[in-house]
Amino acid sequence: MSKHRIETKCVQGGYTPGNGEPRQIPIIQSTTFKYATSEDMGKLFDLEASGYFYSRLQNPTCDSVAAKICELEGGTAAMLTSSGQAASFFSIFNIASCGDHVVSSSSIYGGTYNLFAVTMKRMGIDFTFVSPDCTEEELNAAFRENTKAVFGETIANPALTVLDIEKFAKAAHAHGCPLIIDNTFATPVNCRPFEWGADIVTHSTTKYMDGHGSAVGGCIVDSGKFDWTKYPDKFPGLCTPDDSYHGITYTERFGLEGAYITKATAQLMRDFGCTQSPQSAYYLNLGLESLHLRMKRHCENAQAVAEYLKKHPKISWVNYCGLEGDKYHELAKKYLPNGSCGVVSFGVKGGRKAAETFMKSLRLAAIETHVADARTCCLHPANATHRQMSDEELRAAGIPDDLVRFSCGIENAQDLIDDIAQALENV
Repeated sequence: MSKHRIETKCVQGGYTPGNGEPRQIPIIQSTTFKYATSEDMGKLFDLEASGYFYSRLQNPTCDSVAAKICELEGGTAAMLTSSGQAASFFSIFNIASCGDHVVSSSSIYGGTYNLFAVTMKRMGIDFTFVSPDCTEEELNAAFRENTKAVFGETIANPALTVLDIEKFAKAAHAHGCPLIIDNTFATPVNCRPFEWGADIVTHSTTKYMDGHGSAVGGCIVDSGKFDWTKYPDKFPGLCTPDDSYHGITYTERFGLEGAYITKATAQLMRDFGCTQSPQSAYYLNLGLESLHLRMKRHCENAQAVAEYLKKHPKISWVNYCGLEGDKYHELAKKYLPNGSCGVVSFGVKGGRKAAETFMKSLRLAAIETHVADARTCCLHPANATHRQMSDEELRAAGIPDDLVRFSCGIENAQDLIDDIAQALENV
């Protein structure tokens, strides 16, 4: 559906029914698949034929939904994972291993930061965190001989920094590394990182793509543009034979368009089993069908809320790139001309205690770990999602202890403002 616009792809991408086949993507709720001969199945295990043999690796329902997200992002191959965390992990671990190094923006989701700085560090992969606002010189200085990738978020959760994708892509490519972008908050409706030089995109589909708090999930999309074969010593997993598949070399067999995702599926999904269920993929697809409509409303509501908060005497600061004068407003005009997301971050005068009082007083907005949902929700990150970070790490990530993350749903904007107003009366 490459000729169609993104709204049409949201509704009809990834799956085209044949004559007499289900109009909606069918849920193939089966762990395994039958074949007439062991030779037929053997070809699948040797990656010599396409098809399905066990849903831990691939499932038709999941593949149809992954294909839709791939179309939305403009990639060449994609896979679903059990969560956004699994997508972040796979995106790095597919090309980096013990003894390797990765450069990452410091302004990322707290769970991802902990995954990188603690868990993957224990696996022998070292991360250097740089400010998203760093100079080109500072960014280039972070690279090492063993750097395998660069990671960042289009719009950081919850600091709402907007990444200069072209700057990070330029540095990554100068050092022979792919740029991996988590595009969860912007979604492909508002930003397509491949068009700005990114090589791989990840999503927590749990957020706007699902949009209804129905199912946890993740996705990885490959642009098919990064030439792994130029750096065979740096990426041996893609450019040298894989003994666990009878010596297959992924870049030779599947080309640049399919090597990365095929390896992630055949190796990592096989061994780690971070599989998204067909039922969850079905729910995800229902959310994708209205993504283009919901994102517009999310952004309209967030803009209205941000403008109200900016003028309120009990609010000390507001972060929303749609606001004139916001630190990232100019970058947002470049990368996010049609809107950013529905999340607004702000500080309540009085610090942590005042922020907690405000949140307890909300009636319409619910205090939840969740974000980017059709229903408005609210969180105090320093006390929840980023609780594991020190004060110094919080500051480096752009998350002061008074930060409130307010995720505007698709309700009436004035109702959201009225709820905020009455809650602030108690501060």
